[in-house]
Amino acid sequence: MTGMFYGIGVGPGDPDLLTVKAVKVMQKADVLIAPRSEKTVDSTALAIAKPHLKADVEIIDMVFPMVFEGDVLDEAWEDNRRIIGSLLEQGKNVVFLTLGDPMFFSTYIYVFHALKEAGFPIETVPGIPAFLGIASYVGFPVVEGEEVLSVVPATASEDKIDKIMETSSNLVIMKCSRNYEQLVAKLEQHGFLEHSIMVTKCGRPDEQIVRDLKSVSASEVNYLSTILARKNKINKI
Repeated sequence: MTGMFYGIGVGPGDPDLLTVKAVKVMQKADVLIAPRSEKTVDSTALAIAKPHLKADVEIIDMVFPMVFEGDVLDEAWEDNRRIIGSLLEQGKNVVFLTLGDPMFFSTYIYVFHALKEAGFPIETVPGIPAFLGIASYVGFPVVEGEEVLSVVPATASEDKIDKIMETSSNLVIMKCSRNYEQLVAKLEQHGFLEHSIMVTKCGRPDEQIVRDLKSVSASEVNYLSTILARKNKINKI
């Protein structure tokens, strides 16, 4: 019998923010996939989930390259898909951990598409997206009334970012380590900078909260950073 593949969102960083269902699924897993980039030694998602794991679960450290060369990516994705597929064919229940929510800017989405196409059974367990965890943590209303919210990857083109900032009242900006200085300049240009905040690794021991985005340089901005910004003032952030 083929095993079940589970994608689990571990939330923004605090282990206590995992859902009850996520913990139940991890408790019955045979194998746990801990994804990381080639630049990091440990999996952040695994560190968050660790307090909830059973002692005998097999943990596989799986590297997903953060590069844009098609051949390198294709080879890595195919190798990882083959490993996971083999485990499922052995009848093992496999859990794939991901930060935040599995269906929101997640490595899991690529694995999900590949395994779904191959016909494997899949169940996805949602998690709290980082930007919502941050918003509650620092008291920053993301959107209210008739305000318009846009979620923006900082890797988008300048033209696209300009158009979004012209039409949106509130922003969530992901992948802030890319083009950080240009991004801050655009926030200022479009009237967002005064009411913006950047949080890195929310809920982790090494979390950082930056209320003055001009006070940090691009080299200090971690990939796991999220900016919340709005044109209208709120009471306090």
